[in-house]
Formats: sequence, C-alpha cells, structure tokens
Amino acid sequence: MSAAKQTNLGTASLAPDGGEAGEKRNFTRTTAWIFDLDNTLYPSGCNLFAEVDVRMGEFIAKYLGVPLPYARHLQKSYYRQFGTTLSGLMQVHKLDPQPFLDYVHDIDLSPVSHSPELAAALEALPGRRIIYTNGSHRHAERVAEKLGVLHLFEDICDIAACEFVAKPSPDAFDRMIKRHAIAPGEAAMFEDMPHNLEAPHVLGMTTVLVHSDYPDHPAQALMRNWRELPAHIHHATDDLTEFLALIGKTLLAPEGKP
Repeated sequence: MSAAKQTNLGTASLAPDGGEAGEKRNFTRTTAWIFDLDNTLYPSGCNLFAEVDVRMGEFIAKYLGVPLPYARHLQKSYYRQFGTTLSGLMQVHKLDPQPFLDYVHDIDLSPVSHSPELAAALEALPGRRIIYTNGSHRHAERVAEKLGVLHLFEDICDIAACEFVAKPSPDAFDRMIKRHAIAPGEAAMFEDMPHNLEAPHVLGMTTVLVHSDYPDHPAQALMRNWRELPAHIHHATDDLTEFLALIGKTLLAPEGKP
C-alpha cells in the first residue's frame, strides 16, 4: 500500500481536514510527534524482534533454571497475561529488570539501514519528537543512531522512565505524557501494535498504525480479518517515511493549495 493512496483500512492519504468529511483526527494541531521504536521507526522486515525473542527465552531458562521449551512457554504466557514478558517476570518472580533488558537487547543491528529519507521526513515535522518504547533506552538509542535519526528526537521515553509500567496500560501513557508535559489533543502516536493505540485514542491523540507483518503475534491474525480500521485508529500506513513526508508537505503547503 502506498501512503499516497486510499485503502479500505483507513486513511493513507492526507488532507488538511484529516480525510473524507473530516471524520478522522488530523495533524493540524500536532505539536508532539510520538513514535514507538520496534517495527515502527524501522521496517518490520528487519526482524530485530526475532533476535530479542530468542534471547528472552534464553534469559528466562537460565534465570529460572528451567528447560528452554518451558522458558519459552512462560515467555509467551506472561506476555498474554501481563502485557509484556518483563512485567510478568517482575510480578511473578521479582526479577530485577535491568539485567534482563541488557541481555535481550544485546543484538545485531546490521539489518537496520541508515535512512536519510526518514531523517528528512522527521525533520520536516513541526514540533517535538519523542521515542516511546517498552524497550530500553540504550536499545532505542542504538537503533535510532543506526537509522541516522537520533539527533532529531528530544528524548527517549523507555520502560524504566515509566517505572516499568508498560504499554498498552493507560497508566503507562499517563506517565509518559506527564513526564514530557504533552497535551494529548496536540499529540500524534505512531505504533505497529493496534492495541497500543487504544489508550492514546481515549486520551485524545491522533493515532497512526504502521503496518507490520511479524508472523506469530496474535494482533497480526486479528488485523488480517479487518474490513475497516477500528475506531481508535485514525490513520494507517505501511510506509512510515512516505506517510511522514506527506504530512510535512500537507502542513507546510500554502493555505488552499495541496
């Protein structure tokens, strides 16, 4: 799907009023641009999470002294029950999160390419830019540096900055917006997981789903059955760079001109 085309899954093209009949929230008041990291700022085809996924199982097996298949079972069960594997480990096993985060994010970033096009699209956005991730600050910093966009972000709000309360919890988003003094009605949230956009929608943010195709996540199965976007997702794209460039052109165009 090109970001310049309309799709049956929502608005991938932009108009100053936010789309057909102004039904979608738009970006005309946006002063804070908030981006998830993994499979959002970089394409899901990089498949970094496959590395993280393996290392999570390894860490759990060693930490709990259990066979790897059982560790993998716990990993997925805790994700479903607690929202993140880390949250489950902290609540059930009183895990110190920092060694876990250091281990699982010690990965090869060679699949991530320098992206001057993304940098230019980000730089054209008027206002502040923040990375908001359930991962670690160092992981986000390394990835953004590899992309060539780190210098364009005001801050990285990681899981530690939110006292290890993770998305999709509304409390996590409350902590993030208070920490950065963000007015939700003037913010846009970009995410690859649709359930992580529910709380931003309720808060009043403009929400954008960046399509990913991570194969074994339950959200992917749900999205394959969509005939239209859920109400909490206002825009969707499978090309973040093109989508941001279109926003920039739309916002900077002289009044009355495309």
